[in-house]
Amino acid sequence: MKKEQVDQIITEYLQKIYGFAIKKSFSYDEAEELCSEIILEVYQSLLSADEIVNLEGYIWRISEHTYARYVLSKKKHQGISIDGMDIPHYDENCLEDDESIRILRREIAFLSEVRRKIVFMFYYKKQSVVSISALFGMPEGTVKWHLNKARKELKEGYSMERKIGKLGLSPIEAIGFGHGGNVGKNGGPEFYLKDKLNLNIVYSVYQTPRTKAEIAEELGVSPVYIEDPINLLEDNGYIVKTQNDKYTTYVKFSPEQYSREREENVIRAQFRVAEDIVREYVPIVRAAVKDIENVYIPTGNRELFEAAVILHSVLNKCRLEYEEEVSKYIIKTTDGGRYYAFVDLVSQCIDPDYEPEFKDLPSYNACGCMNRFSQKYPDLFAWSVDSRYSSREGGWKNNLTADYEYLYEFIKGDIKDTPANAEKIKRLKERGFIADDGFINIMIFKGKREELFGKIPVLDQSIKDRYAKQALENAMQTAKSYPPQMQDLIVNFEIGDFIGSTVALMVMDILYSDGTFKPLTESEKMTSHLIMCSDTLPK
Repeated sequence: MKKEQVDQIITEYLQKIYGFAIKKSFSYDEAEELCSEIILEVYQSLLSADEIVNLEGYIWRISEHTYARYVLSKKKHQGISIDGMDIPHYDENCLEDDESIRILRREIAFLSEVRRKIVFMFYYKKQSVVSISALFGMPEGTVKWHLNKARKELKEGYSMERKIGKLGLSPIEAIGFGHGGNVGKNGGPEFYLKDKLNLNIVYSVYQTPRTKAEIAEELGVSPVYIEDPINLLEDNGYIVKTQNDKYTTYVKFSPEQYSREREENVIRAQFRVAEDIVREYVPIVRAAVKDIENVYIPTGNRELFEAAVILHSVLNKCRLEYEEEVSKYIIKTTDGGRYYAFVDLVSQCIDPDYEPEFKDLPSYNACGCMNRFSQKYPDLFAWSVDSRYSSREGGWKNNLTADYEYLYEFIKGDIKDTPANAEKIKRLKERGFIADDGFINIMIFKGKREELFGKIPVLDQSIKDRYAKQALENAMQTAKSYPPQMQDLIVNFEIGDFIGSTVALMVMDILYSDGTFKPLTESEKMTSHLIMCSDTLPK
């Protein structure tokens, strides 16, 4: 075959051959060396060939043959590589073919970190038991014990067929994250679980506690590869070590299945709760704040203030209580976070043919209650809930304590709309707290928060008792969709949320649809369900 033709073929197949080498190697240097040998062999073979019927098959036969030769001539003497560390085989009888090398490499990777390092130093570095003992600060007998255990584990693993688990074949993906509590400097669950590997490590121990090696098998990766992520997740409370060195987690993942009929039954019961609250509790709340005068309302619409107080009262004064201790579920991160962590997954409907009675329901999602306290100004406080009744955007991430501190300083006259304060003024305008002409567009109560919200009585126990049994039954049924370690939290949340944001927004729907309150204007949606408490009101 002519040189020009061979050069053209080599150019065409270079990337494919390099890809073949990458798959067969465990470092880029090794891949490049193997690729060079294959290219040289292919080049020389093509030059000496007259005519080739199946060019691609011819090239791959040469590649496989060259690789087999490479294994025999190189790897048998070099040993094997784990994350860049070449480890010689301690048993030369295991080195008859490349499959032996691959399996032994895999099994060394499944050793514990300490044993893997001892094996590396003893067999590759040729260090003595005495020097390893000094380096690790452990007795010589312990080093020998680790070596013996490593040999035993390698023998057992060598004859064992390891299978990739479900998450290795089909890893989960999060469609949303949430939290309840205070996040640290790095943020909430999305900071730790946005990495797909981290997310799947946590989920791998959700249904069944697993060791590091079992996690690796489930994910289909080397234990070496997951050690750092596991340490990060453990340090920040996302996975917790239990007995026998197994890990579990207290992160709440949404169930993989749901029932339309069950969801509608809960909604139906919550509608009845909302109707009872409107009829029996809302008048009490309105009466409790009737005489409060020291409130700034941008549009002067008193209903805006009453609606905010009612929503706050439903969320904070009407909850059903469940006494089970759930503090162990709080994630405590190294950056100061203290919160419950939630992950939303794609969920499959188990009764898709069910025809719901309630169709085209509005969203009952809400971001709240969001409480903001100021260390700089102790009398300053802000409460808000973002929902379809408000036009604020960004949720908790965009709701900063500094926003209210800037507004307080603006009200006090400590900052003017001047170039020196441009960033603060820009932020207040972006949030819609002040208009271009300086008009302040959020509700402010003059006084401490206790003076406002403390006036509201809790929902009468007799009303709570009407729904306590149904709430408990629903909670127990829902808990069955979760693993055992999560069930106390689920029961607690489900009972508490039975009269929660969904019922609170249903109450708002009733009050705005039956004429009790007039529809909100676009301007009023900026401060709807937001009240700042301060020692000063706008002039």
